[in-house]
Amino acid sequence: MSPVRLIGPSGEQIGILPIGEALDRAREQGLDLVEVAPNSRPPVCRIMDYGKYKYELAKKDKISKKKQHSVQMKEMRYRPKIDDHDYRFKTNHVREFLESGSKVRVFVMFRGREMTHQEFGRRILDRVRGELEDIAQVDVEPKMEGYTMSMILSPISAKTGKTRAEPAERAQPEQTTTGSE
Repeated sequence: MSPVRLIGPSGEQIGILPIGEALDRAREQGLDLVEVAPNSRPPVCRIMDYGKYKYELAKKDKISKKKQHSVQMKEMRYRPKIDDHDYRFKTNHVREFLESGSKVRVFVMFRGREMTHQEFGRRILDRVRGELEDIAQVDVEPKMEGYTMSMILSPISAKTGKTRAEPAERAQPEQTTTGSE
């Protein structure tokens, strides 16, 4: 029988024992003998309640998954000949998505002859970028992929060091005075 390094149920080193004797010790205590380091010489085994160990691992895994924040990717589709009201409506939805913490893939779909005037799609994406620059940053610059031109926006967070503009500042345009007044 090959020897194994045995660790007790409370983590103490018992020593190097033949595998049969290690199994007998585990059975005496009503626990399992689990090989924890098979590649070391001699292999390391531990006396433990394997069922309880698996349960605690699953519990820790569940808690860590609960603490993770998954970022959703939302999408908003525009067309090159979009009306102003439709544009504002869709852009307001993009703003809501960003404020809720989601990333947004904004894309312009082209059909047929619209492909010859890709600058219209670029203007729309640049306009969206300009209107949302106070709460969004561009992760992926606008690029053509087949019949769509897309860019990805993500919300500005405190981690990146950028700050959000206050809504009152955003709503009031700057006023300039002329010398004739």
